[in-house]
Order: sequence, then structure tokens, then C-alpha cells
Amino acid sequence: MTLPSDVPFVQAPMAGGPSTPELAAAVASAGGFGFVAGGYLTPAALRDAIEATRELTPRPFGVNLFVPSRPSDRGPIEAYAQALQPEADRLGVALGDARWDDDGYPDKLDVVTALRPHLATFTFGCPSADEVARLHAAGVQVGVTVTASGDAAVAEAAGADLLLVQGTEAGGHQGGLGDDEPNRTPLLELLAAVRARTSLPLIGGGGVMDAAGLRAVLDAGAIAAACGTALLCTPEAGTSAVHRDALLSDRFGDTVLTRAYSGRYGRGLANRFAREHPDAPRAYPEIHHLTSPLRAAARRAGDADVPNLWAGTGWPSTREWPAAEVVRAIAG
Repeated sequence: MTLPSDVPFVQAPMAGGPSTPELAAAVASAGGFGFVAGGYLTPAALRDAIEATRELTPRPFGVNLFVPSRPSDRGPIEAYAQALQPEADRLGVALGDARWDDDGYPDKLDVVTALRPHLATFTFGCPSADEVARLHAAGVQVGVTVTASGDAAVAEAAGADLLLVQGTEAGGHQGGLGDDEPNRTPLLELLAAVRARTSLPLIGGGGVMDAAGLRAVLDAGAIAAACGTALLCTPEAGTSAVHRDALLSDRFGDTVLTRAYSGRYGRGLANRFAREHPDAPRAYPEIHHLTSPLRAAARRAGDADVPNLWAGTGWPSTREWPAAEVVRAIAG
């Protein structure tokens, strides 16, 4: 499989706001491969986003979905809620309902099957072989996010057409099949390990911010590099003002892997909230819903110490360039 793009640049799907139809279209129109991020959207909103992207560009693009997890033990969730209550009191909001849901996954699969984007990719798990076959029957290619070499066999057995290999450097959630421990394997090392297990095409993501980074990923055997952090401050992205300001300043000098915000490991700027809650329980999406009002209130207040400020290790190189300029700077 090859990507229908002019250059080996993939816009990483960044759910929760940063990914927009305008960003996907701008990347695609610049010769890269754009993505609609389906996570957290309702099925109707996903349909609207796909249709809006098609109105903005005739180029092919992909759609990313979250594979549902299993409900988590309530005890650690309730203990974490108690630990967060002072933060909620300080911000003047109630904690969210720490509920489990499937993110509308079955209905979103229906949307993707009906609207038939070029590629559907999956995060937090692997679709079933029947789901992959259904997408293939609709003419949709399938990709699976992996953060360990062992994930490759699972995805290949399900019928995946390609793998999105996510190194530890990547910002945002670690999207592989497991979350017992954080992935600490650098991208180039992980690409080599995955390539030893499969002949499927690979897209490498994690810390790619310039042409040299892209070349290293291609030299490691990938067909393209996925870039997310490099696009966060583009005018086409839906990144919040608090998040943009934090990326463009030197207030937070490093990133950290944390479950504090969602109950799944993700890499973001090391603000106070991320540093104060290193023992947040493994409970996605329950913790995501629990902390959602805190994060929203902090963004409204311009408080960068509380919200998730997802960013990869290359974040100091983030620029306020249009998306097309980022594509050209990295991919030529």
C-alpha cells in the first residue's frame, strides 16, 4: 500500500480540538495526507467533519477512531476523584461523571463505512477481523496504531493494511493496544523492531519536527512520517489559546508521560497538574470524563497549570506557520 499523497507527510489525528477540517484540508492540499480525528466527536459530528473536509479539498484523507476499552474498577476512580476535589473547589466546578462509554464506536464505524474515506485508522486497540473486512468491502483501507512490536502480529492477523508506529517521543495519547506501562521506546528503535515482525507498510510518528527527522524515519523503513506537534500552532488547527501560548513559551521546560488527565498514558508539557498526579489510575475513558470540567474551566480562565497540554518531545521547534509551510519545511 502507498499513500495517495505527493510527499511522505501525514497529519497525525489530534482529537479533542486541534484537528479540524481546515487542518486536514490544508495538509492534503499541500501534498501531504490529512486526517479527521473522530475521537470524542458524536457520530453526527464525525459525519459533518468528513463532509466539511471534502468540501475544502478534493484530495484523499483519513479518519481515525478510538477502539473502546473495558470498564474499569470503580475503587481507584473514586479515590482519584477525592484527590481532585480540592482542584474542583478552587476552579468552582463540579467534577465530571466518571462514566464508561464506547465513544459511539459502532455508529462511527457506520459513518466511515458509508462515507468511505481513503483510510480508517484505529487508536487504543485493534478492530476485529469482521470490522476490517467490512471496511475493505466499502473500499476503505485500514491502519492500526502500535506502540510495541508485538502489536504488529495482532493488527496483521485482523487484516490491517498498514501500521502507524508511535514512538515514545510522540505527543498526546499513546495509542497502542496496551497501556499497562508507558511506551518508552524511541521511534527509530521501535520502527526497526516492528519491521522485523511484519512486511506491512509503516508510518512512523514521534518527535518529527524537521526534514532531518523525516529522513531518519524514511531511512528506518517507513513510507511516511506522522506529525502532530509541528502543526499545533498553525492557524488551521483548533488548538486552544492556553495550549498555544504554553508551546510558544518556555514556561514548561519538559514533557512528561502521564495518566492524570484521561486514565491512559499521554505525553504533554509538564505543568503542575501532570506533575502532581503521577499515580492516576488506569481507567479510560472514566478519568477523561472525570477531569473534563477541570480542564475546560482552566482553559476558560487562562490557567495553563491544569489542562492537558499535549506535546511531543520536539515541542520547542513548534512555529506559528500555516500548515502548508510546515509541510514544505519538513517534506520539501
